[in-house]
Amino acid sequence: VLQKWVNREISNFDYLIQLNTMAGRTYNDLAQYPVFPWILQDYTSEELDLNNPAVFRDLSKPIGVVNEKNAKAVKEKYNFEDPLGIVDKFHYGTHYSNAAGVMHYLIRVEPFTTLHIQLQSGRFDCADRQFHSIPATWQALMDNPNDVKELIPEFFYFPEFLENQNGFNLGQLQISKEVVNDVVLPKWAHSPEDFIYKHRKALESEYVSAHLHEWIDLIFGYKQRGPAAVEALNVFY
Repeated sequence: VLQKWVNREISNFDYLIQLNTMAGRTYNDLAQYPVFPWILQDYTSEELDLNNPAVFRDLSKPIGVVNEKNAKAVKEKYNFEDPLGIVDKFHYGTHYSNAAGVMHYLIRVEPFTTLHIQLQSGRFDCADRQFHSIPATWQALMDNPNDVKELIPEFFYFPEFLENQNGFNLGQLQISKEVVNDVVLPKWAHSPEDFIYKHRKALESEYVSAHLHEWIDLIFGYKQRGPAAVEALNVFY
């Protein structure tokens, strides 16, 4: 599979799906769901220019420190010594892929809606915590070193998860009073289908093809643990 990918006989998307499968990740287990990277950092421009390297996220860094400002807080957390010596050192107390995160993204489609409601003791979580906007989700990641969710494969092929086709009442945001309905898209996307098309195009772009291995090192490779993980600020609880 690696050789096929290097020879460009399979797409970046297919390579990531194969890696996830070999790593034991599967759509049948929300706790081991396939994980995909955030690949863009421009969710505000009117047009998306895939020839401009500045629109892409730095794939060599864990999502928690893509924003340099967060690196200090993350290092401080790692340097905290557990007085009882029970807890191993870590940079992040949460994980880039977990069941709640999958339900968070897929809340508008079944069976994930029902699973989310079960998780929240029989009702929807408060609106401000729902997945309601792609630009806002990215901004939250940049502002908060504790939010380290990567993406799921659906962001590259499944426009329906961005629409509230079932008409669920997801509440309204506290400050703006905006009703949470379809997911708010970046300005450069004119519809859920357009978002998926451009996002997939970005995944297969020259820039991502040249840098994807750096992210793979963090998630599936030698920077998962040990000294390389510490150096890369990539140690999870």
